[in-house]
Amino acid sequence: MGVEGCTKCIKYMLFFFNFIFWLAGCVILGVSLWLRHDTKTSSLLELKFEDKEAPSTFYISVYILIAVGAVMMFVGFLGCYGAIQESQCLLGTFFACLVILFACEVAAGILGFMNKDKISKDLITFYDSVHDKGASYTNPDERKGANAVLKVFHETLSCCGKGGFNTVIDKLITEDCPSRVKMTEGCHSKIKELFSEKIYLIGIAALIVAVIMIFEMIFSRAQSLVWIPKRKRINGCYSCHDMSAAVFRTKVSLCSLKLL
Repeated sequence: MGVEGCTKCIKYMLFFFNFIFWLAGCVILGVSLWLRHDTKTSSLLELKFEDKEAPSTFYISVYILIAVGAVMMFVGFLGCYGAIQESQCLLGTFFACLVILFACEVAAGILGFMNKDKISKDLITFYDSVHDKGASYTNPDERKGANAVLKVFHETLSCCGKGGFNTVIDKLITEDCPSRVKMTEGCHSKIKELFSEKIYLIGIAALIVAVIMIFEMIFSRAQSLVWIPKRKRINGCYSCHDMSAAVFRTKVSLCSLKLL
């Protein structure tokens, strides 16, 4: 009874963690879709000026998150069904998927940590190029394109200029700055703040999912090991597979005796 109770405990714990894993997949999918369609980021990352475009590095990360969320939902459902059905095949597939997902998450985490400032740096570079190009034009008509792009930055982030207003160039650019913005609120710091918040959110979600994955791998492996001896006998008799093999061997033996 003790072994049977332990088996049931592991079974329902595995189902519980799989359900949490499925919910985590839903949350990650929802958050990634929100990041993709967030008006603040999309208004900045879809900007174009002459032959330059805002960097799409952030969107690549978001698309990866969308795929991860969808796969997590599928794997979570697979684990729940395998736990309830006590299926060795489904749990084995589930365990293999977990290992692959965990390895991908660790690799993505290392890569993301190494390039955590790349998105904001690329966008700051784009902003500076538009800023400097617009300031170099003497004709107001030529500055319209640059000013339109800068205005989106300024109104979206409530900022103005690179961060200092001691030069004549910065004073010219402030024509398109919102009136509510203080002269000390530069766009460099605002861009860094915007993406650091979103990367921090993604990092927390990834950490929670990694912890859930570790527990699921432990429970799924434990459940598989517990079911191996359990499948050998069912209510004191051989399993269907073993019985079929025994019957086949008996028939072969009888045929051999008849031939003799």
